[in-house]
Amino acid sequence: MSTITSTPPTALQSAIRKARWRILPLICVLYFIAYLDRNNVGFARESMSAELDLTASAFGLGAGLFFIGYTLFEIPSNAGMHRFGARRWIARILIPWGLLAMGTAFVVDDTSFAVIRFLLGIAEAGFFPAVVFYFTLWFPVRERAAVLGVFVLAQPIANMIGAPLSGALLELDGVAGLHGWQWMYLIEGAPAVLFGLVVPFLLTDRPSAARWLAPDERVALETAITDDNTRVTSKNHNFLAALKDGRAWAYAFLNLGMVLGIYGLAFWLPSIVGEMGDFEPFQRSLVVAIPYAVGACFVLWWSRRADRTGKRAWHVAVSLSVAAIGLLGAGFTLTVSPVIAMASLSLAAIGIYTAIAPMLSMSASLFSGAAAAAGIGLVGAVGNVGGFISPVAVGWLTDLTGSTQAGILLLASALAITAFATWRFAGRRPEGDTSLALNKTEIDPTRTDTEA
Repeated sequence: MSTITSTPPTALQSAIRKARWRILPLICVLYFIAYLDRNNVGFARESMSAELDLTASAFGLGAGLFFIGYTLFEIPSNAGMHRFGARRWIARILIPWGLLAMGTAFVVDDTSFAVIRFLLGIAEAGFFPAVVFYFTLWFPVRERAAVLGVFVLAQPIANMIGAPLSGALLELDGVAGLHGWQWMYLIEGAPAVLFGLVVPFLLTDRPSAARWLAPDERVALETAITDDNTRVTSKNHNFLAALKDGRAWAYAFLNLGMVLGIYGLAFWLPSIVGEMGDFEPFQRSLVVAIPYAVGACFVLWWSRRADRTGKRAWHVAVSLSVAAIGLLGAGFTLTVSPVIAMASLSLAAIGIYTAIAPMLSMSASLFSGAAAAAGIGLVGAVGNVGGFISPVAVGWLTDLTGSTQAGILLLASALAITAFATWRFAGRRPEGDTSLALNKTEIDPTRTDTEA
C-alpha cells in the first residue's frame, strides 16, 4: 500500500500564510469601516436633504468634496506612513476620521455639510494607498492581486451589510430628539475611533519586526520582497522620482476612470433604486444590497485568475467593459423593467469591483521604497478626483433632467473609455512583463505567460 505524503511548506510559504491571517482580517475590517463612513451619506440623502433643504446638486457637491480633501493630502499622507510606519500612521488617520464622521450628524445646512465632508476627506487621506503600500512591504508581487482582492472585497461587503444597517439606523428617527440620519452618522463613525486606539498594538510595520514569525520565515519573506524590489521597472527609488514618472501618471488617470464608476454607483444607487418603486427606507436598503452581494461573489476568483495568468490589464479591461454594459442596461431599463434594471446594476457591480485589485497591483509594482509610497499615493490621489466628479456630475444631471438616467449613462461611457485605454496602454507595454509577472517560475517553472 502506498502512502501519500505532503510536502511541508517552505519558510516563505509559511510566512506568507501567517501574514495573510495576521494582517488581512484587521485591514479588511478597517476598510469596511472606512467605506461605510464615506458612503453612508448616500443612504441619508433623502431624509437629510429634506431636513436641510439640500438640492441634488448641493448634495452631490458635498458628497464629492470628500475626495478633494482626500486628493490634496493623499501623497503627503503616504510620505508620512513611509516615514513613521504603519502602526502609528494608520492610527493617526483613524481617530480624526471617526470623530469627523460622527460630527456629520450635526451639520445644519449645505455649507456645513460641504465643510465637514471636505475635512473628513483630509482626515481619511492616504488610508487606501497607505494600505496598498503596506502590502508591498509584506507580500511578494505574485501574491498582490489576490491579497488586494481580499482587501477590495471589503468594499461591496461594506455596502451590502451597510445598506440594511444604515436603513435600520434611519428608523431611529425621533429617538432622543435626533433624526435617523444623525443616529446613523454617530453610530457608524464610532468604530473608527475605537480601532484607532488599538491599531498600534495589533499591526507590525515590517516582516523584520514581526515576533510572530520564526527567524527563518522573517528572512525568507524579507529576501523575497527585496528580490522583487530589485526587479521593478524603475530603478530610481527617490520619492519625487515617482511623481515625475509618466507611467505613474498614466495609471493615475486609468484609476480616475475606474473610480468614476465606483463612487457614482455607491453614492447614487439608493436614489436609483428609489426610482424603481415606492420603498420604505429599510426595504430600499435591502434592495440596494443586492448588486453588492452579487459583485462580492466574483472579486476573489477574478483577482486570483489575474495573478495566475499574469494578464492583469486584460482582466481590468474586461471588468470595466462589463461594468459599462451593466450601467447602460440599467440606464435604459430603469423605468421600464425594475427586474432587468436590477440585473444590470448587479452586472455593473461585478465589473466595477473585480477591476480594482488587478488595476492596483499593476501600478503598485512600478516602484519600490519611497518611490512606491509616492507612486501609489499619486495613483490614488488622481483617481480620487473621480470620486468628486461622479457625484457632482450625476447630481447636476439629476437636477437638470429630473432622473438619474443621464448620470448613469455618463458613468457607463467613462468606464468604457477606461476599459479601452487600459487595454491599449497597460496591456501592450513590454515593461509590464517584468514588473507584473515576476516569479512565475516559483509557482510553475513551465509557465511563460506574461502580461498580455
